[in-house]
Amino acid sequence: MDLGLKDRVYVVTGATRGLGNASARELIADGAKVIVTGRDERGAAEAASALGPGAVGLAADNADPDAPERLIGAARERFGRFDGILISVGGPAPGHLDDNTDEQWRTAFESVFLGAVRFARAAARELGEGGVIGFVLSASVHEPIPGLTISNGLRPGLAGFAKSLADEVGPRGVRVVGLLPSRIDTDRVRELDALSADPGATRLGFESQIPLRRYGTPEEFGRVAAFLLSPAASYLTGVMVPVDGGARKGF
Repeated sequence: MDLGLKDRVYVVTGATRGLGNASARELIADGAKVIVTGRDERGAAEAASALGPGAVGLAADNADPDAPERLIGAARERFGRFDGILISVGGPAPGHLDDNTDEQWRTAFESVFLGAVRFARAAARELGEGGVIGFVLSASVHEPIPGLTISNGLRPGLAGFAKSLADEVGPRGVRVVGLLPSRIDTDRVRELDALSADPGATRLGFESQIPLRRYGTPEEFGRVAAFLLSPAASYLTGVMVPVDGGARKGF
């Protein structure tokens, strides 16, 4: 299936590894050009080099108020256009009610929540008919994940913001979509498993809850992201798409 991605240009934040990187890889594989970002300049450059000539790597912190305009400007300067953005951020510090400090909450709010809102606002100002704004959120939008209290607090709010934004920009032909990954086999998930007293039991316990009985791969997530960002998904907006192997049973 031709997704219609050839020569379209996207910004993908947090794309030096994990789900952002997998999404950028799939976009490029279908002919798109991508600005990939990470906090570290060297890491962003190395990620872009591994992705090939269709990628440019730039250092950016999602919490930096100047980052959205700078990255969108770079997309236009390097590739001549800007068609959409996938806003992906690293997960906040794990912990429970009594574990997480005010500073951890503030830091996560600036990066995960407010940073994403700034990127979306900047993109909405620049995009026209056919543009798309995507958010990488979490299955915690529907159900809290034990041990991730900060993420559980912030991700559902972003989903609500995304749906409101979809209503506002829809009349201009701009779409807004969200992806809700559950247990995808990334460094982040392995790190969280390592915090468990019995990582093997955690993994097996989760797998028993889903029909596919396995963790997803970053490549599987990336293919869903590429589709949602593509013209092939032109009648999808305001939706939150679970990428979870069937773990969520409700509507």
